[in-house]
Amino acid sequence: MELLQTQVAGNFFQDWLIALVISFVVWIITVFIRHLLAKQFSRIAARTDMLFWPALVAVVRRTKWLFIFIFALYMGTFVLEMPDKIRQSINVFMIVALLIQSALWAVIGLQVAIDEYRQQQLAKDPASVTTLNVLNFMGKILIWAIVLLLVLDNLGVNITALIAGLGVGGVAVALALQTVLGDLFASLSIVLDKPFVVGDFLIVDELLGSVEYVGLKTTRVRSLSGEQLVFSNSDLLKSRIRNYGRMFERRVEFKIGVTYQTPREKLIMIPVIIREAIEQQEKTRFDRSHFKSYGDFALTFESVYYVLGPDYNQYMDIQQAINLKIHECFEEEGIEFAYPTQTLFVKQS
Repeated sequence: MELLQTQVAGNFFQDWLIALVISFVVWIITVFIRHLLAKQFSRIAARTDMLFWPALVAVVRRTKWLFIFIFALYMGTFVLEMPDKIRQSINVFMIVALLIQSALWAVIGLQVAIDEYRQQQLAKDPASVTTLNVLNFMGKILIWAIVLLLVLDNLGVNITALIAGLGVGGVAVALALQTVLGDLFASLSIVLDKPFVVGDFLIVDELLGSVEYVGLKTTRVRSLSGEQLVFSNSDLLKSRIRNYGRMFERRVEFKIGVTYQTPREKLIMIPVIIREAIEQQEKTRFDRSHFKSYGDFALTFESVYYVLGPDYNQYMDIQQAINLKIHECFEEEGIEFAYPTQTLFVKQS
């Protein structure tokens, strides 16, 4: 019993034991509540499509064991008597730990919510993927910046002077990183203006391919031959981009030449043959077909139709079917296709 009445650092030994027991009980209860909440929230998340619940599950599971340990020890200190300065230091330490843990909660919650939303929206709106990549990055920077300022403020640092100093330093950094910042703002322009999104097929100058990823500095495109093309965002926006991903229908113009020996009644039939060949194909809309001109070695017919879809393979299948049908009809009617020829007249003396 005398041991329990022994004073250690201004408190009886029994007070230290009580503080230790309280800390242990708080630790056990907190761990149990953490496990219970994670299990319950996981069940709810499995039954709903709401983004809130998966994010909440991740937040609960992201509660660090170190933070639980610090919190348990802090609760145990309330039964101890200590100088005001030490008590204040313990309070500040607990606040800093809470701020860091809050930042981890916010970051993981934001990450999970964005990932879930990306999966839901990817098939409906690929533009959302482009937007969320940047918003995720900017959101994390903002969270940690706020937490850092709050931590420094609790540690007694004059953050007003710090913010002013960061403003001056930011100008210097901006001048040194003009190229990087130019690509960053170009990325924001792509996000907000959406000239293209992930999945769009682009032609940039002589390069072409499908957009795979839009990052903070570069945009990556998978070319038809298989290699990955990497464009700087600022350079990409300065280029003339042909976006076939925004094509709702494809206008097709083609020409056919027949020989000059073709009878006039056959020439009248050719636009009708071409029109029927086009209208027999699904997902097409006929526009026109005309005897356009007298060429050097052929009578030229020009035709225009629309493929009701952007897919290139679909267009080629339709064009092939039209060509075969025209060829079949020309054989039946005895119409000959023209090809480059020359007629040589020999005068005999």
